[in-house]
Formats: sequence, C-alpha cells, structure tokens
Amino acid sequence: MINTASQYKVENDQWLGNELNGCKFKDKRLEKRFRILCEKLSSSVGQPIPFACQDWANTKAAYRFLSNDNVKEAQIMAGHFQATKKRCLESQGQILVLQDTTEISYYSNSIAGLGSIKVLPKGKDVFGRAQKFTQRGILMHPSLAVTTDGLPLGLTAIKFWTRKKFKGKNSLDRKINPTRVPIELKESVRWIDSLKESTELLGVPERCIHIGDRESDIYELFHAAKEIGTHFLVRTHVDRLAGDGTHTVKDEMAESKIRGVHRIEIRDKQGNISKAVLDLKYRIINVLPSKDKQKRYSQLRLTVIHAIERNKPKNRERIVWKLVTDLPVSSKSEVIEKINWYAMRWKIEVFHKILKSGCKVEEAKLRTSERLVRLISIYCILSWRIFWMTMINRHCKKATPKIAFTDAEIDILDKISFERGCCKAKDLSEYLVQLARLGGYLARNSDPPPGNTVIWRGLSKLINIEFGFNLANKNCG
Repeated sequence: MINTASQYKVENDQWLGNELNGCKFKDKRLEKRFRILCEKLSSSVGQPIPFACQDWANTKAAYRFLSNDNVKEAQIMAGHFQATKKRCLESQGQILVLQDTTEISYYSNSIAGLGSIKVLPKGKDVFGRAQKFTQRGILMHPSLAVTTDGLPLGLTAIKFWTRKKFKGKNSLDRKINPTRVPIELKESVRWIDSLKESTELLGVPERCIHIGDRESDIYELFHAAKEIGTHFLVRTHVDRLAGDGTHTVKDEMAESKIRGVHRIEIRDKQGNISKAVLDLKYRIINVLPSKDKQKRYSQLRLTVIHAIERNKPKNRERIVWKLVTDLPVSSKSEVIEKINWYAMRWKIEVFHKILKSGCKVEEAKLRTSERLVRLISIYCILSWRIFWMTMINRHCKKATPKIAFTDAEIDILDKISFERGCCKAKDLSEYLVQLARLGGYLARNSDPPPGNTVIWRGLSKLINIEFGFNLANKNCG
C-alpha cells in the first residue's frame, strides 16, 4: 500500500537533482560534468551521445567523463540508491526487491574488455558443417525495489561483469561436481551479494521480500537471508532433501492434499487471453542442504508452495509454479498473496526492456567495457524514471500533475491541441495521457493505460517542444 501520491513527488525540473544529490566525486568538475551529461541524455532518450550533446565541446567532454578511470559505477548510482531508500522508507507495507540477470550484447569485436556471453549457431559452411559464434557483451544484475502494488521505487543494487572465457554448464559438470565448489567462487554469488547490499541500503530487513527466478534457488541465499533477518520468495529448481534426510521436498509435496483453487487470466505470446485453474498446495517443510554443504549450513524450516494448472492447455505451456519462502503461510489467501508477489518479478523484465529498447544501450559505440558500464549506469537511472512515470499513472490517477511535470510543461500540454481538446480533468492521469499521445498513444476508450514505449517517445518530443517554446518566447519577448 502507498500513503499518498505526494510521497513520491519528483518534479521534472528537480528529479535529476533528487537522484544525483548523493553522488560524490573526488573532483568537483567531474560532478558538474556528470550532471550536465545526465541532463543531455535524459532530454534525448535513446539517441547517440553526439545527438544528445548537440555540439563537439559537450560531446568531447562526455566521452572524457566516460573514459575517466576515476569514475566508478558506484559513484554514478550512489545518489539514486539514496533516493530509492527515501522512497522505500516513505512507503507502507512490504517492499519487494526483484533480482535478475540480463545480457547486454554487442556485436563489434573492436570493443576492448568484452567477454563471452553464450555460444550461438551460425548456419553451415560450404561443406555443410554447423558453425558457431561467440556472442560478446556485458552481464548486468540489478535489484529493483517495488511496492506490493507494483510501483517501482528505484534500484537498490547493481553488478556488472564480463566473462573472459565462456564455459557451458554441461562441460563444467563433467569436470567437477558444482555443489562442491564454494559459493564465493561461483558467478551465482551475485544473488547473495545483491541481497545483502539491498538489505543494508534500505535498513528495514523485516520489510524486504527478495524475489528471484529459478536461477536464485540457492541454499546459501536462504541461509544468508536468515542471518541478516530479511525474507525471500523464489521459484524452486532443485529437489532438496527434507525431513530426516531420507526423502525429498518433492516426496512430501506429493503427499500433500490440494488446499485450494485459484482462477487466473493468462495472455499467450499472440496476445490471446485465456482462463486457467490452478490447484494450490502449501506445506511447512524442514529443508536440508546437500550432503556436501551440511557441515557448513544447518537445516531451515521453509514454506513450499505449488500452484499447478489443473488441465494441460493446447496452445501454451502448462503453468507450474513451485515456490519456496521463509514467510509463514496458513491460508489460501496468504498463498495467493505470495503468488501475486512472485508475479511482480516480471517488473524487472520490463525495466530491462526499457533499458535496451528505450535507452538503446546495446547500440552504444564506445570502445571499452569500462566506458560502456559507466554509460549503462546512467541509463539505468533514466530507465527507472520512464518506468516510474508509466506506473504512477496507474496508482495515483487523481494526483496533481506537479508530481511529474513542471509548471512550464503543464502549460505546454494545456496549449497542445488534440481532437478532444486540451486537458480538462487537470489531474495527473489526464496529463500523462496527453504526454503519451505525443508518443503515438491513441487514447481510445478501449485502450489500456499508456505503456513505457509511448511514454519515452512522448518525453523526448515534449522536451523538444519546450525548447521551441522557450526559444520563441526569448526571440519574441
């Protein structure tokens, strides 16, 4: 739940200041250039650096900033992290901290420092033999805080890394049993590090619910959450030992009775909506680590939730959600609540989409991975802003438009003529619809609320219109 819309007041002329005030650089000139660069990029979302900067002096200064080894991504994100903390403390209820890893791919071999992401097929040669190529890029693992209603409050942690050499899972498993490798030596330690960093930043571990997909099904993560007093909700992938160690979680859940039914609507890849009936099971189980880890980690008492579609559908995969959490569950309503919380995990996928499709980070032409990481860090702040503006329209429709727009922008939107006239309701929702119409939103009665794409298009166009208004007033005044 959210207190009031005023808690998230971020006026458009001040929002960058709010997100950047906590950023500290050793050189004041770097801090000044950082703010200028953020302003330029925010006014030209998805455009190349030269287009955003408009002249050679600003473009050269931007490249120098991104090439400066004294600039770290932690410094770039510090202000946004502090602003996220403030928004989280001003909110009510649980905070869902969504984690996920995404691949940012680049197809140029001239970029120094890029590692391997995956090996993909590349057709066949003249002799009919299969060819492969190694996809290169940067891996990013962000943590995004959202309310239980789905309003994004900001990023709480972020990690970047590259692989010097790609190793497939199958070839690795043939050489060594992965369960015997300490978690500190694995790439998956990022899940635990992000959990700890996010919890420490927000300072309210009892309110945080860390949510991840099957890749986050790590016993060490469960143990770390218990140690620092926070909570988790993840989708399971491993069938662990349970009880006295003579059987597994799967065996205990097979003996459990169906405790309820949940009906949902689901949309397939073609956009068709269908209904599904889920059988619900939940049970508190003593879960044990693998035998190789039992000397280091103790057993945990966890709640296992199964939500499985009753009938197999024809045109899509069957819904099979198997979740594990340290939160107590004692009723069907609490099970559905946890399922709805896990469904919020899709929000971080939307954030990745805005970063790649809206800000177009994969089209950057910088020559080293270090420069790219600094640029991506800036775009992460801008992507959150677009996401926030999209979702605030759905949570605080009757709020004042000043939580998202300046007085000048409100005046411009009032003066822009559409078929149905200027803004009449004078509330946030109406102005965001007008903004979305600049980005191609049709605003028909049957249309859903504006999405991220039309919002970021509208923002770019509004900035250009405001520049024209200011120029005209200056020349005519």
